[in-house]
This record gives sequence, structure tokens and C-alpha cells, in this order.
Amino acid sequence: MVNGTSVSPNALMDTLSIHREIAKGAISIATNPADNGMAVGSFTELIKHKIAEINQDQNHSSMLMRAVDSGKSDDLVGAMVASQKASLSFSTMIQIRNRLVQAFDDVMKMPV
Repeated sequence: MVNGTSVSPNALMDTLSIHREIAKGAISIATNPADNGMAVGSFTELIKHKIAEINQDQNHSSMLMRAVDSGKSDDLVGAMVASQKASLSFSTMIQIRNRLVQAFDDVMKMPV
């Protein structure tokens, strides 16, 4: 039982085989379905792409909120959903950044 759920041995073996194939390079995990499976060149490009998506979500949310505030739109629910999505995306990005900084600090503190 893992985290309160039961895991079958077959599921664990399937997961291990997938990780083994990824390690061998037979399976690429650096693909973006939105780009029709085009491989992302590097971690930096992936992060830049995700930041651009989060920025786009923030801009879209702001546009919808301005439209509701000015009376051009009466879709308050849509504006609030977009706002929550943008907020959640931004919070997730900040948590990822914090984890990366912490990992970098841990690596820097390792004795050589």
C-alpha cells in the first residue's frame, strides 16, 4: 500500500520498465503534446515555454476581468475561473522555482 492506495506488482514492474526505457533513451519524455510531439530542446527551453504559457494565462485573466469591470462582458464566472487558473499556475511556478533553488543550494553545499 502506497499513500493509502494499493499498488499491484504488475503496475510497479510496468513503471520500472518505462523508467528503464527512458534511461536508455528509447522513450523521450521531452515532448509537448501542444507542439504535436515536437521535442523540447532543453530544460531551459521547457521552462521558458511554461513561463510564457503562465504569462499568457495571466494576461487572458486580466483581459476578462477588465471586460467584466467595464461592463463589456457579463461572464463573471468565466473571468473568475480564468483568474483562479492563472493564480494556480503562478503559485505552481513559484513552488517549482523554490524547489529548484533549494536543490541548487543543496548541491552547492555538498562536500567535494
